[in-house]
Formats: sequence, C-alpha cells, structure tokens
Amino acid sequence: MPNLLLLFTLLAAPLDVEYRVHTVADKLHHPWGLVELPNGDLLVSERRGSLLRLSADGRRIPIEGLPKVTDAGQGGLLDLTLHPGFSENRWLYFSYSQAGKGGAGTAVARAKLHDTHLSDLDVIFVQEPKTSGSAHFGSRLVFDPQGYLFITTGERYHARDRAQQLDNHLGKILRLHDDGTVPTDNPFINFPNAKPEIWSYGHRNIQGAAIHPPTGELWAHEHGPRGGDEVNIIKAGANYGWPLATHGREYSGAAMGQGTHLEGIADPIWVWVPSIAPSGMLFYNAALFPQWQGSLLVGALAGKKLVRLALNGRQIIDEQALLDELDVRIRTLVQAKDGGIYLLTDAENGQLLKLVPATPIT
Repeated sequence: MPNLLLLFTLLAAPLDVEYRVHTVADKLHHPWGLVELPNGDLLVSERRGSLLRLSADGRRIPIEGLPKVTDAGQGGLLDLTLHPGFSENRWLYFSYSQAGKGGAGTAVARAKLHDTHLSDLDVIFVQEPKTSGSAHFGSRLVFDPQGYLFITTGERYHARDRAQQLDNHLGKILRLHDDGTVPTDNPFINFPNAKPEIWSYGHRNIQGAAIHPPTGELWAHEHGPRGGDEVNIIKAGANYGWPLATHGREYSGAAMGQGTHLEGIADPIWVWVPSIAPSGMLFYNAALFPQWQGSLLVGALAGKKLVRLALNGRQIIDEQALLDELDVRIRTLVQAKDGGIYLLTDAENGQLLKLVPATPIT
C-alpha cells in the first residue's frame, strides 16, 4: 500500500498542532462506510456494492455474501457499524439501497462476519415506500449506550413533503432493537397509521450521526438544499422542519418553506450557509490530539474539508476548517483505537487516510 505523508500546521487554541496524513489505501471506488475490527483490520464498503477487508499485513480481501445492492446515483452499499457485542456475536450491520416495487429505498441488514464471507444474513429494516430517483438515501447507523440502533434516511429528494408525514419512512430517524424489532417506547408506536419505527421526522438527507459522549444524546446533521445544512440534537418525537422550516433556498435561488423558525419545529444548533454538504461526523475523545478532545468533527463533500466544531457543553461556539489543502471530498470519519482519525474520500479513486500527530506522543 502507498505511504504518502503530508505535513501541515494548524492553529487549534490554545496550542499549535502539527499533524500528518498517512495514506492507508487507495483505488477504492467511492468508499462509504468504515469500521475498525478488534484485531485492527478495517472493513470498507464501496458504493458500487463491494465490501473489502483491509488486513493489517496489507492484504485486500473481498467479503462475499452481500444481498443485491442497487448502485445508482447516491445509492449503493452505504454505512457499516458493529454490534456493541461484536467480539462475541460477530454481527456486522450495513445499510444499502434496495430495489423493489416503485423504485428503490434504504434497507438495513445484519450478518455474521467471517474472514472472507458473511453468514446468517437478516434484513432487519426496509424503507417504505420505495420511490423512483437515485438521490437522498441517507444513511448512517449508530448504536446508543443502551444498545438501540438508530437509522437515518433521506426523503428521496422528489418526495420531500412526505418528510412531514408519519405514514412513511422518508426523511426520518428510526429506532430499533438490534434484531430489528420496534421498542415499545418509541414515540409514535400508538399513533394511527404512523410507522412505529419513527424516532424523529422532518429531515432532508442525513449522512452524519453520532452519540454525544457526556449526555448519550444522538446528534445528527443533514444536507440543506442551496444553503441550510444543519446540526441537530435529536429528541424523541420531534419535528425538524423539512421542508417547512429551512435556512436554504431552492436550487433555482427562489425562496422556499415558511421561514427559518416555526412554532413546534426543533431549531438546529448550527447552520451552514452556503452548504458544505456534511457527511461523516464524530465526537473526538482520545488523547492523541488533546487540543481536540470534546470537539465535533464533520467531513464535508462539497466543502472539501474537515470541520472542527468547538463545544461548550451542548452549544457549538466556534468552527475551524482543516485539511482543505487536500482538496478531497470527505465522506466518513472514524476514530481509530489508537486515537488517530480515519477518513474516507469520495471519488472513483477514493482513499483511506489516517490523521495522526506529526511527532509521536511518548
């Protein structure tokens, strides 16, 4: 594998931080999801429907046993996450675009991971309805400290008004048990005609989600249209406004929605205008970069940078752009077990990069 080292210096109050970017792997076709296994191997999903195991000794092993994936536009094989008890049960979870009557939609499956293949495949969630088009599938998968699985979806772009309706899974965050069954305390489980999996609604296209370590809350960001990317703290049963309340505009430049704030709508805690097209995100809590502890890190696709958001409790107080010198679309972020930061770049010749201090910490 290539071993390209790039050295930059950046200002991260209160101290300057020197870091290097190490290329772990390249020639990845639009990589999307990433997990680090207990033995240090890495799993990478490619949007076209390939799952690769990158071993510590440099081998690139295709993993067999995936279901049929619809590779079109923004759809394909998407996010990956491990069950909290993965070391014992070997459950790998993944989201993907699934074809069916009416078009395609986001689905989530789990399977047991072996060295070269998957077994015991079980599709635990299927987005309803399936629709035409190839945009806005979401999708991030996050386990919370109680073991609930959160699934983020998109509203499939052309069906944006359905994000406000509870009879479908479009533009929603969903909450399930690890086997796909619905928790009995989900907020809409007793609402007539509502999908019982729904945790929150009124979302556009969520490609970043993470658990806030001090509180255990789910935070998520979503793409706006022309401006209006948002960071939200997710609450059970809350309406996040799309497409009624937004800081964005139509792609034509025309105004849209009914304003930036409406009664009964949860307000974002941070907004980007113009859009950066945020994707992966994580709360950094390792010792390798002590100046970044407690920060929220967000990858940007259109913005081609890594954004560090400084926090004061649950409030974002400052923003810093990093890695814009690389001029790459950043799809996914994962904090490595050693405290480094893995990044996937979105391209036909995508890369797996690792951000580490320029001088090793002793």
